[in-house]
Amino acid sequence: MADQLINWFPGHMAKTKREMEQSIKLVDVVVELLDARAPKSSKNPYLDELWSRRPRVIALNKSDLADAELSGHWTNYYKAQGFEVVLLDSLHGNGLKLISQAADRLMKTKNEARKAKGMKIQPTKLMISGIPNVGKSTLINQMAKRSDAAKTGNKPGVTKSNQWIKLQNGMLLLDTPGILWPKFEDQEAALRLAFIGSISDEINDTYTLAVKLLDQLLGTYPKLLMARYKLSEEDLNLTGEALIEVIGRKRGHLKSGGEVDLERCARMLLDEFRNGKIGRITLEDVVSESEN
Repeated sequence: MADQLINWFPGHMAKTKREMEQSIKLVDVVVELLDARAPKSSKNPYLDELWSRRPRVIALNKSDLADAELSGHWTNYYKAQGFEVVLLDSLHGNGLKLISQAADRLMKTKNEARKAKGMKIQPTKLMISGIPNVGKSTLINQMAKRSDAAKTGNKPGVTKSNQWIKLQNGMLLLDTPGILWPKFEDQEAALRLAFIGSISDEINDTYTLAVKLLDQLLGTYPKLLMARYKLSEEDLNLTGEALIEVIGRKRGHLKSGGEVDLERCARMLLDEFRNGKIGRITLEDVVSESEN
C-alpha cells in the first residue's frame, strides 16, 4: 500500500449521488455526520456544493473516541464557517437532542414566516449524510428509538438505499447510504479514512496500514501508546515498523518458532485504535489542516 494510491468508489456510490441530488429537494435541513477523530478528512468535498442548497448541521460523531480538546477546536472551526455544530456519541445515545435543537434554530425564521401568514408549520425534514462507517445508521436507530429503523454494520456500505423514518418528536429523517469521492487527491486524508475504517480493509495492506498508524501516533500520542502496550521510553524512539515487532512480542502474537505474527498484531492494533482502547485520539488538528 505504501506506493499505491487509495481510491475506492463502488458503483452503487455513483448511483447514490444521483439519488441525493433528487432527495435534497425534499428536505429542510442536512445533518452532515463527520467522524470526530478525522473532522476534515471525513468531510466529503464531493457533496459540499449539493449540501450548500440547504441549512446544515455538522455533527461530530464518535466524540467519545476523540481528543476532547481538539474536538473543541474543530467545533469552533466549523462554527466560524457558519454551521450549527454538535458533538455526538451515537452509540451510547449522547447528544441526540442537540441535533433537533440545532435544526429548530435553523428553521426558526422560515417557520415564523409561515406562522405569520397563517400557514401550518410542517414537520422538519432532515437528511442524514456522511461517509461510510461514520455511524449514520446507529444514530438514526437511536433517534427513532428503534433497533431496526436503519440497518447497521461495522463496515462501510451497509446502507444501500434512501429510507424515510419518522421520529418521536415529529421530525422526519431521511437516511442515505455513505458515499466517498472518486479520487483522493490528499493521500494523507485517505490514510486517515483507512485508519478509522471508512475505507474497506479489504483493499488495504493491513500490516502497512498499522505501521503507518503507529508512525503517526508515535509523533502525536506517544504516552497513550506507552500506557496501552507497556512500552519503554526507548521503544518510543523506534519506527512503526520496529515497534509493531515489540508490541507483537509483548502481546504474545507469535508463530511457531517464535516469529511475530505481524498480520495478527496489525489487526489487533487497528481494532484497538478504532474501539478507543488506545485512548482518545484525533488524527488531525485545526492549525495544521487550516495551513494546507
